[in-house]
Amino acid sequence: MEGGGPGIRAGRRVKILIDMNLSAKWISALRFAGLESVHWSDVGAVNAPDVVIADYAAANGFTVLTQDLDFGAILAASNSDRPSVVQLRTDDLSPNAVGAQVIGQILKWSSQLACGAMLTVENDRSRIRILPFRPVV
Repeated sequence: MEGGGPGIRAGRRVKILIDMNLSAKWISALRFAGLESVHWSDVGAVNAPDVVIADYAAANGFTVLTQDLDFGAILAASNSDRPSVVQLRTDDLSPNAVGAQVIGQILKWSSQLACGAMLTVENDRSRIRILPFRPVV
């Protein structure tokens, strides 16, 4: 494991695939916390549609880190429990500004992310939904 942080909790390893809309600077922040991470530009075409990124993440055990709302729509349409998604809805998307908050939430919810979940991190709160999405009745 790279970095020295607590990236593994209770036997659950979270691997992060960073979406194209986020800086590759996230790699070092996540790895420092002990989280395996890769930027999409290192494994796929930079112009790949989100569904291709989602399929790759699901097939390879990654959780997608993104600011893109499309991943929620993809998960809802597919009724799938993979891939897990961490969606940033913050004013500043840089790891310098929100890295500690985002990493803290990933570690807090690592068991749920390992089993299929969508974690939304906002400026002042976070929320998690277990996958697949269930209709509200």
